[in-house]
Amino acid sequence: MDAPRQLSIDLPALTVSALSWGPDDGPLALCLHGFPDTAWTWRYLGPFLAARGWRVVAPFSRGYAPTDVPADGDYRVGALMDDAIELHRALGGDDRAVVIGHDWGAATVHALGAHAPAPFSRIVALAVPPTAVALPAPGGPPYDWKLMPGQLRRSWYMLFNQLPWLPERLLPRLVPQLWSAWSPGFDGSDDVARVAAALATPERRSAALGYYRAMPRPGRGDPRYAARHADWLGIPAVPTLYLHGADDGCIGAGFVGPAWAALPAGSVVDLIQGAGHFLQLERPDVVNARIADFLGPALS
Repeated sequence: MDAPRQLSIDLPALTVSALSWGPDDGPLALCLHGFPDTAWTWRYLGPFLAARGWRVVAPFSRGYAPTDVPADGDYRVGALMDDAIELHRALGGDDRAVVIGHDWGAATVHALGAHAPAPFSRIVALAVPPTAVALPAPGGPPYDWKLMPGQLRRSWYMLFNQLPWLPERLLPRLVPQLWSAWSPGFDGSDDVARVAAALATPERRSAALGYYRAMPRPGRGDPRYAARHADWLGIPAVPTLYLHGADDGCIGAGFVGPAWAALPAGSVVDLIQGAGHFLQLERPDVVNARIADFLGPALS
């Protein structure tokens, strides 16, 4: 595994720290992590795409050290979209740029794919389908209500994260339990340690929990993100690769079918056997190959 370069990127709302692989003049592949995780989740994909000519940049998401805790305190998908679009601008991304996301990063890339004008030519989402597929949404695609009971059981932590102060205190204990439950049989201890370092203070832990606490209050937040956040329930309009682990203990594999039906022409959906929620770490051989095939060569 090639060691990444460390970047510090000043955006209008905050300074973002990131890991980077590949040539500075390659087309941009922006990789967004989720919860509870860090930019190191891309340590296998980054060198793999870099060897194929991509400039891979994996930021630590807002609130996750060493990226700033944003002064605006906004953790809605619209704010995450804005960070990605500003990174595209700051890094000199062009119309070849692609965006790849896992978990909250996947929710963000689905919304970016629905945003017009689309800033990325292709998107790759891992483990989380478009929000309008995962949740019944007005005007969204038909919802498979048979999936709801099982998903409610898996999503207990979302309700727990709404509580005041207690999740901040218990998050260091909760994180290893989630990794174990979401990716059964996978040893995520190295990544759990990285999460502990990224969320080492109460302020950092409140930031990570803020992503969930913003969900029931989509209209509250910094108005500068309102136009972007309007697309958080959208279906991507650009070709999308959606990968889901067959043994995912966080989001049931039953959502793969509805995602396939909802995504636009040119999209690809695949169920990865022998993998849970953190499929990019559990089956990097398969996941990396699927992503590289979908993106094609990094043409200069």
